[in-house]
Amino acid sequence: MIIAIVIPVFNEAVVIGQVIKNVRAHGYDTIIVVDDGSSDDSFITAAAHDVLAIRLRVNRGKGAAVKTGIMAANLLDADVVVTFDGDGQHDPADIEPLIRPILEDNIDVVLGSRLLNREEMPFIKMIANSIGNFITWLFYGLLVSDSQSGLRAYSRFAALIIDTKADKYEYDSKVIREIKNNRLNFSEVPVHTLYTEHSSNKPHKQGFTNGIITLGRMVWNLIA
Repeated sequence: MIIAIVIPVFNEAVVIGQVIKNVRAHGYDTIIVVDDGSSDDSFITAAAHDVLAIRLRVNRGKGAAVKTGIMAANLLDADVVVTFDGDGQHDPADIEPLIRPILEDNIDVVLGSRLLNREEMPFIKMIANSIGNFITWLFYGLLVSDSQSGLRAYSRFAALIIDTKADKYEYDSKVIREIKNNRLNFSEVPVHTLYTEHSSNKPHKQGFTNGIITLGRMVWNLIA
């Protein structure tokens, strides 16, 4: 059985090596790192750690990097695909409970939920995520507890059928749309968040400004 871990990165050279080591230490050897047009040495650093490293020549967005990684996993005939952020916020120990419902209960998609571990999330982030959940439900008709989580697992069937047509941060919300439209079964499991100085201070994170931009894209896609 092939469990592929897809890690999108953008200017994460200072942490991606350790992220790869941590994932591998938990027993996952099929690791795909997609560098989304970084201006630092993210690609070189990842490639030096004996993973499948893919480089997008220009910065297209998180969604494009994740989609590229999932396509690569499909070409490797992965049985389960896990998406895992490259900034060090995710705990590799969460991967096993994330994939278990797929392996044991034939679930199509498992969403890691930070809001099921509310004591770990800063209050302002909890409010922002709750707003994101409401907007996702309003637009796509499916209510989940953490629509913006990047830590997710897909069965082979789900990885092949989901097509968000989104390149930016709205990708995470549009996966929820795809779950509903394709009538995929899903579950949610609590996951931990490791708030580090690097992940908290990086300029390209999904903050308030990017959240407004993401909302604008979602509205435009609905009316265009």
